[in-house]
Amino acid sequence: MTSRHNPAPAAMVLAAGFGKRMRPLTDHTPKPLIPVLGKPLIEYAIERLAQAGVTNLVINLAHLGGKIRDHLGSGERLGVTIQYSAESEPLETAGGITKALPLLGDAPFLVVNGDVWCDFDFSYWVNNPLPQHCPGRLLMVPNPPHNPEGDFGIDDGLLSGTTKPRYTFAGISYLRPEILTSYPNARERYGLGEVFAFNEDKMQAEVYEGDWCDVGTPERLNKLEERLRGDV
Repeated sequence: MTSRHNPAPAAMVLAAGFGKRMRPLTDHTPKPLIPVLGKPLIEYAIERLAQAGVTNLVINLAHLGGKIRDHLGSGERLGVTIQYSAESEPLETAGGITKALPLLGDAPFLVVNGDVWCDFDFSYWVNNPLPQHCPGRLLMVPNPPHNPEGDFGIDDGLLSGTTKPRYTFAGISYLRPEILTSYPNARERYGLGEVFAFNEDKMQAEVYEGDWCDVGTPERLNKLEERLRGDV
């Protein structure tokens, strides 16, 4: 939990994607609501945020977004307060966050991909705020089979485009609003990857060795459930 000296940040949960690789599961169910051992995927992230004292959440919606809103409502059932940022069509990760900035406020905020399962303890970051001039912090993981080349390296705790080995972005970050508002190539629809690359050598990055899964395909979903059940 948070201390009086470290008030919890807000958090944005990204839930607006089409989930095309998860078809046919996502033809009628938004990917964040696909159950993992009977519980919608997005609820795992919300519960972990709440456990760390992060209770002010913003969730962006597009594909079948009404179903997410209907299921989660105000967030009271999960011990959080949820505001929604509706997109007429998905604006990608950076575009979606930029649209939601008025709801997130001026302080640094957490960002969690709604289609990622991870047992990361958010209180670790809540109690270790970003340094004053640091634009953000990324959680990285060892490269999974579907991304063998990785995304970025880490050089003395900072994100690097050249350092080896390279790791995979976990879909979990801690960002200052300025990383988006000051990005010179900002537009309505764009992804976080280019923003991170622009801020190499400025952003913090750390490797997480715990349990993590990008639930991007039915096969990965099945393997995750097998692992959580203890079948493997």
